[in-house]
Amino acid sequence: MADSALTHITVLLNEAVEELLRASAGADGAYVDATFGRGGHSRLILSRLSAQGRLLAFDKDLEAIAEARLIKDSRFAIRHEGFSHLGELPAGSVDGVLMDLGISSPQIDSPERGFSFRFEGPLDMRMDTTRGQSVADWLATAEVDQITEVIRDYGEERFAFQIAKALVARRQERGPISSTSDLAQLVADTVKTREPGQNPATRTFQAFRIFINAELEELEQALEGSLRVLASGGRLVVISFHSLEDRIVKQFMAKHSKEVVDRRVPFAEPVKMRLKGQGRVRPSEDEVRGNPRSRSAIMRMAERTEVPV
Repeated sequence: MADSALTHITVLLNEAVEELLRASAGADGAYVDATFGRGGHSRLILSRLSAQGRLLAFDKDLEAIAEARLIKDSRFAIRHEGFSHLGELPAGSVDGVLMDLGISSPQIDSPERGFSFRFEGPLDMRMDTTRGQSVADWLATAEVDQITEVIRDYGEERFAFQIAKALVARRQERGPISSTSDLAQLVADTVKTREPGQNPATRTFQAFRIFINAELEELEQALEGSLRVLASGGRLVVISFHSLEDRIVKQFMAKHSKEVVDRRVPFAEPVKMRLKGQGRVRPSEDEVRGNPRSRSAIMRMAERTEVPV
């Protein structure tokens, strides 16, 4: 993800694809790029698959779908759906699932999408602009306690109540807030202290984006779905960019990487482990220097253990 307008640098590109293709099926397998974005991972996966290999991608963003349709390859297909639909694929039909949870630079750098406090634009933030509420629509009616909960839980913002109170007061005095610059200014006026080098609105914008797109709920559904669709020896590779996502991924992999004994039924067979953790990878110093937005990325990997018949 680069700062130049409408460009995208895929984070951990080679590392992610190499880990994915360590699946037992190798280049002949069927893979899922659960978050197509601008297609960096998908294009590299396709370049390394054999003629028998297959790749299916998911994305909610119409611009991502348009980009995907530029790929003219019979081994590739794209679905205009969120990756929470992953579990609808046939059980055991996939040899690897890749999830890159980062928002793409074209989304951030398009003012009309409303993702960034750096650009003047409508306060939208929807990944799929064809459905659902925008942030502005939600803020037009949300109460202080609702807004506080979202900013606190999804932004880990200690001034959540003060920001929520200011938003509702602004709505009552002058009407609801509807632009990115107005939101950024309101937060800056409300939050008097902030970590060095960080815009005061960073956490609030993150919180609203995660909430309006139900990102954490969708991630949980997608992870559960991956267990169902991965074949034995299949690989799960997930790149996260903030602590809320990474905590969910880490706990999911840990939970399914151990046998579970039901102490209420002493003689019952333990539930077998379903994943084997394969560690984590951070971007190299060179990658962070070339792409500062990669600095918070963590990639975690796991392998599907034998699937019970």
